[in-house]
Amino acid sequence: MQPLPREFYDRDTIQVARELLGKYLVMRRGGGERVGRIVETEAYLGPHDLAAHSSKGRTPRTEVMFGPPGHAYVYLIYGMHHCVNVVTQAEGHASAVLLRALEPVRNLEARCQGPGLLCKAMGIDRRLNGHDLVSEDFFIAEPEQPQRIAIVRRPRIGVDYAGHWAKRLLRFYIRDNPCVSRR
Repeated sequence: MQPLPREFYDRDTIQVARELLGKYLVMRRGGGERVGRIVETEAYLGPHDLAAHSSKGRTPRTEVMFGPPGHAYVYLIYGMHHCVNVVTQAEGHASAVLLRALEPVRNLEARCQGPGLLCKAMGIDRRLNGHDLVSEDFFIAEPEQPQRIAIVRRPRIGVDYAGHWAKRLLRFYIRDNPCVSRR
């Protein structure tokens, strides 16, 4: 498996969020490899999107979001759960796609339904914040045999504070996949 090229991420965030569905998230560490199929994502569209962390401006926490596309933005929520996002679009745009759920493919035995469980199962933590996803140890790849999928659009989860942005249909998941975090 080869990492997706940087050009994949340097596009419209909604398009990237949809096209990440069905791709493989790959972690290679210590001679082992963990692989999960991405089955649920959420798009965060930049500083004008009140649900995006970048809406608070450029801070040490959000610096990665303002950087070049194809890097991991990893943060801690509730002081206990890590979340991983993929930075999209041109440098300075500050948009990203949250990876919400995985379907286990190889060497994943823990639940991966929800961003915190996904990160725990894959071994993702703040040390990977800013990691270049066009690398050989932690990346997203096209499966060897891509499948046609039906995509469902729903409002994002846990962003009620964001006014009208909370109702936007910016969460995407593979229809009927049992590993989706919430229908």
